[in-house]
Amino acid sequence: MSDFAVQVKGLRKSFKTTEVLKGVDLEVRRGEIFALLGSNGAGKTTIVNILSTLLKSDGGAASVCGLDVKNQADKVRQSISLTGQFAAVDGVLTGRENLSLIAELRDVPNPAHIADSLLERFFLTDAANKRAGTYSGGMKRRLDIAMSLVGTPSVIFLDEPTTGLDPEGRLEVWKMVKELAGGGTTILLTTQYLEEAEQLADRIAILHVGKIIVNGTLAELKKLFPPAKTEYIEKQPTLEEIFLAIIGKEGANK
Repeated sequence: MSDFAVQVKGLRKSFKTTEVLKGVDLEVRRGEIFALLGSNGAGKTTIVNILSTLLKSDGGAASVCGLDVKNQADKVRQSISLTGQFAAVDGVLTGRENLSLIAELRDVPNPAHIADSLLERFFLTDAANKRAGTYSGGMKRRLDIAMSLVGTPSVIFLDEPTTGLDPEGRLEVWKMVKELAGGGTTILLTTQYLEEAEQLADRIAILHVGKIIVNGTLAELKKLFPPAKTEYIEKQPTLEEIFLAIIGKEGANK
C-alpha cells in the first residue's frame, strides 16, 4: 500500500479559453491534513472537483487511495467524502434525519445508530430533533462534516469549510478537523485563511497561476524567507501601566 492517499501529476484543466490548471503536481500522505492555499480563482476548487470525480481533467493523472479518478470513479466515490464551501444540509429535516438519510443513501447498516453516534461525536445530541434550518452557522457546518463521515471515508475533501463562519464557529470546525485527522482520516483542505492553514495543516501547498509554486511543512516554508530582523519600536504605555503609575505616585505623596 502506498504512503500517499492522494497523488496528482501534471494535472491540467481549461474552461473555454482560460487555462486554470497548468500542470499541477502534489501528494498527500495518509492520515495528514494537507492545506491547499490560493487566492480566488486560483483553481483550488477545480482540483477538489477533479479529485472527487465531479469534473474531468484535460490532462495529467490523479489517484485517490490508489484508484484512478477517471477510470475508477465509482470506487473513488466509495472511499471519499466532500464538504463544499456551503453546508449541504436540508434545513427542513432535523439533524438526525439529515444523517439518517445520508446513511440510507450510502447503504450503511443501521442508519439510526450511525446518526445517533455522529450526533454525539459532534456535540449535536441536544439539537438532534430540531430542524437544521434553525442551527447556527457553526452547528450547520458540524452537521455537514458529520454527514461527510457516514460510511467512514478514507479521504475527506474540505473546500473552504469555514467560509462565512464567525470566529467561534471557525474554532469549532478547527477542533473537528483536528479530531478527524487524529483518528487517521486523510484531509485535503482548501482555504484562503492563512491562519487556518497554520493552525491545522501538517503540510501546505500554495497554488498560484495554475501551478503549485511551493509545497512543504510550515517550518520548511519559513526557511524560504530571510532570518527575522530585530527591530526596536517605541512602545506606548498601556492603560494598565498608566493606571499603576498614577496610583503609585499618589501613594508616594501620602
